[in-house]
Amino acid sequence: MSESAVSARYARAIFELSLETGEDLGPIRDFAAAYKGSPELQSILDNPLVDAAQRTAVLETVAERVGVRGAALNAIRLLASRHKLRALPGIAAALGSLSDRHAGIVRATVTSAQPLPDSVYQRIESELSTAVGRKIVIERKQDPTLIGGIVTRIGDNTIDGSIRGRLNEVERQLLQST
Repeated sequence: MSESAVSARYARAIFELSLETGEDLGPIRDFAAAYKGSPELQSILDNPLVDAAQRTAVLETVAERVGVRGAALNAIRLLASRHKLRALPGIAAALGSLSDRHAGIVRATVTSAQPLPDSVYQRIESELSTAVGRKIVIERKQDPTLIGGIVTRIGDNTIDGSIRGRLNEVERQLLQST
């Protein structure tokens, strides 16, 4: 089974458990970030040559520092016992998607050449929420190659309102007409 399939399967199970228990999934994402960001932690937790008691002690210490408790801690322990911690960053990402879907939230990325005023982001958020019929949460990015305008991505859909995008479209039309 591919790692993405493993991640999706575990994420769904953990998410359903969190719905039953009412637990917050944030600490699992925090643990996943700590795991992903530390090659040393990965080498200890993923190494079968390291004594199981030592791996467990390290796991417990990190879990305590990031605030993982209860069912979330049990899920991480299960992943560790099944040697599936490498899937944890994917699981955390899938959990975020499942949580958003459950809460009726859609994530959008708005990329502009330079930072825009908050009022512009609020207007974009409001218009997108109206168009989609759900709450929109915007991630802000900058890309100086855009020259001007914005590019908005919602899932697989892209709305290219950038000058670079318009210039590319004009170029494409000119090439087609010759």
